[in-house]
Amino acid sequence: MKNRVTEQDRVTAAPARTGDSPRARRGGFPRPRAGRRTPPLVLLLPAAAAAVIALLPLGYLAVRALERGTGFALDIVLEQRTLELLGRSLGLTAIVVSASLVLGISLAWLTVRTDLPGRKAFGVLATLPLAVPSYVAAFTWISAAPSLAGLAGACITLTFACFPYVYLPVAAVLRGIDPAQEEAARSLGSGAWRAFRTVALPQLRPAAAGGAILVALYVLSDFGSVSITRYDTFTRAIHTSYQASFDRTPAAVLGCVLVAMTVLLVAAEHRTRGRAGHARTGRGSARPPVRLRLGAWTGPALAWCTAVAAASVAFPLLTLGYWLTVGNSGFDGAKFWSATLTTLTVAAVGALVTTLLALPVGVLSARHRGRLARLLEQSVYAGHAVPGITVGLALVFFAVRYAYPLYQEYPLLIVAYVVLFLPVAVGAARAAVLQSPPVLEDVARSLGRGPIGVLREVTVPLAAPGVAAGAALTFVVIMKELPATLLLRPTGADTLATRLWTETGAGAFAGAAPYAAAIVLLAAVPSYLLGRRS
Repeated sequence: MKNRVTEQDRVTAAPARTGDSPRARRGGFPRPRAGRRTPPLVLLLPAAAAAVIALLPLGYLAVRALERGTGFALDIVLEQRTLELLGRSLGLTAIVVSASLVLGISLAWLTVRTDLPGRKAFGVLATLPLAVPSYVAAFTWISAAPSLAGLAGACITLTFACFPYVYLPVAAVLRGIDPAQEEAARSLGSGAWRAFRTVALPQLRPAAAGGAILVALYVLSDFGSVSITRYDTFTRAIHTSYQASFDRTPAAVLGCVLVAMTVLLVAAEHRTRGRAGHARTGRGSARPPVRLRLGAWTGPALAWCTAVAAASVAFPLLTLGYWLTVGNSGFDGAKFWSATLTTLTVAAVGALVTTLLALPVGVLSARHRGRLARLLEQSVYAGHAVPGITVGLALVFFAVRYAYPLYQEYPLLIVAYVVLFLPVAVGAARAAVLQSPPVLEDVARSLGRGPIGVLREVTVPLAAPGVAAGAALTFVVIMKELPATLLLRPTGADTLATRLWTETGAGAFAGAAPYAAAIVLLAAVPSYLLGRRS
């Protein structure tokens, strides 16, 4: 019995045999040696395919923006109107990102690491705003308070729609942090608050930064809420330009500026990422961390969580309830059920394809830090900030010229969803892979497993819960997508979002309410499951 070496013994002993230097052991684990190897083709090929798909709209923008010469394009960029739109878009993005960080981090900390009464219920409520489309939320706020039209309405609507993108990854990291690290800090004389600030908060930075970049990209590409709140940004200006003229060049130039802003934001987010090394061996700790006692702060904390839940969930639902009770004599049940079935089908297929393409990109980003991996990830993010209407027109341009059988068919619509929502799935996959210790992959390789074997037997099983959460999140956002769906859906096929937009555009708010309510209810199911998991 004394000479028997268990699998756990080999795992725990593996770092000692690697010969890593003390500097490489910062954080308690050796730095991933995979980062110094050439990425395997099993990851590179699908990641490259995902990058090519994501960059298709950029090719369209380049062709359209330069068709009248670089001088004409430069004149549009330097116009006072363009600079004004740049300032308005960046200002709105900065406000929404800052507010989302405050809401997301504070709610995650209160629901995961404190003794807040009803913390599980508040955790679920913090994810439910994902079920409310931003254009539905904008309608509810503007219909109740028309004076909020403009910057105030856009900020309120987008903040309450986006803060779950910060809450979910931060809550997951807070739950996954090894409590022994904070306990060790306290044993060295640090108090509970100081230990949390010095040990836990640095580990939250990658998750918070990943959520912030998703919020920023969402705000830059949003069309519905800024249109309803009548606040001019690049997306609204691009839509107006497309509608007002057959000349697509000005809109394409504005789209190029939007993409440049996206690249700069993604590059800035990369600089905020610390070194990996916070993972621990095993599936988790047998003991949960000790929850901090709020004491006299229990009342203010409850008031804060209740106010956020009321503004982000209760208010839109009550407004929709009002419109449902107004009466709708012209309700068409056949159209409603057809739109519901179409929505569920395209959202499920789109989420599956998007997740499959996102997984190799997420693994490359987490395990291989070379220029190629960084380029592929940035390429995926670049297409996300292109407005949905531009993505739709780009794919129409591509299909008509090079793949006409795909024109106004479901495969082209799925491609649009991949372009728009790959970053959502990539962010979840990357965070899930980072949570698993790279030493386990090193052990699998030392036992003779090839790249495919390591991916199938170690990386994917350990990251599966996080990847599944990303797939559920992708399903939710696809259900709510509007501009690209309006352009690319097959003739005669409607989703709940397109039917809602049609009824709202005609001023039939009572007629739009059933479709809005169906979107909220269907999206609430995966949102609730995400909240239960978190």
